[in-house]
Amino acid sequence: MDLFAGISVSDYSASLAWYTRLLGSPPSFVAHETECVWELAEHRFVFIEEQPDHAGHSQVTIFVDDLDGFVEAAASRGIEPAKRETYDNGVRKADYRDPDGNEVNFGGAPL
Repeated sequence: MDLFAGISVSDYSASLAWYTRLLGSPPSFVAHETECVWELAEHRFVFIEEQPDHAGHSQVTIFVDDLDGFVEAAASRGIEPAKRETYDNGVRKADYRDPDGNEVNFGGAPL
């Protein structure tokens, strides 16, 4: 099974730069001049596509093995979470907002 999670953005170039800093690498491939794709794990992709009329309404949550390491690495690239929280069951989450207001959240297992 493959998963493609899409995020609509209003400015492809600005968003490409922001997501490259957030995710720590350039896209895995460019689908066309206003869409690119990152493969986060085998058969698991997130993509941005310039669609100004839809920008700002996406919500994506990605679980990572080392949430604290991810947050530190993103911070070293100039991207800080808008919010961090820990749920009653110990699951942790760091919420990021792209320039359009799309929510890209990273979760981690309890410590």
